[in-house]
Amino acid sequence: MKFLSYDSAFSQLLLKLCYGCYLNLLWLVCCIPIVTVGASTTALYYTSLKIVRGEDHSLARMFFKSFRENFRQSTVLWLILLAAGLFLGADGYLVYRLRAASTGAPAVLWTLILALIIGAAVVYVIVLLFVFPLVASVSNTNWAMLKNSFFIGTRYLFCTILVFAVHFAMFFAVVSIFTPLFILGEGVCALISAYLMDNVLRACSYDPEEDNVPAVQDGGEP
Repeated sequence: MKFLSYDSAFSQLLLKLCYGCYLNLLWLVCCIPIVTVGASTTALYYTSLKIVRGEDHSLARMFFKSFRENFRQSTVLWLILLAAGLFLGADGYLVYRLRAASTGAPAVLWTLILALIIGAAVVYVIVLLFVFPLVASVSNTNWAMLKNSFFIGTRYLFCTILVFAVHFAMFFAVVSIFTPLFILGEGVCALISAYLMDNVLRACSYDPEEDNVPAVQDGGEP
């Protein structure tokens, strides 16, 4: 039956879902120490982008190759983002409580401060969505990774919204609809996001002045 043949759209969809489950398992296991979340997420996106580009020869080998090669930079970036996220979360909660307990001019002041924190949180989310896929695709300094993640996310805003929507939909589905969907979790989200980000990341890792040769290779290797 063509419907069940290996090359059919249905079979390829099932295959990608299996890839997503497998990658999600690898990602979860490698995230257990917490400090390795960055390296694990970079490896997840590195492998997902390889799948999108038809280079899915050995998922585990590609995953751990990227995990090792990008471990230091990804871990530093993750710790920076973790600290920033905790700071924003604590500030947001504190200011919200102060605003709720205030009236008149102080309430207006706390509302303005809360608006600034929300704006900072939007910037934070944009950077968080793009920084690890970017580490998986190009080689650069930590500051440049953070800065370029924001610029790319705002330049390709529609892609950013779609990637955020994919993650939010998965989170909502797991929490509110069907908890066992966590088996797909970040693995499937990364695969879908890789399809959405692929052209963007190719453009960002391409130097048109070097005879049509990419400026850097995947995984951060010069």
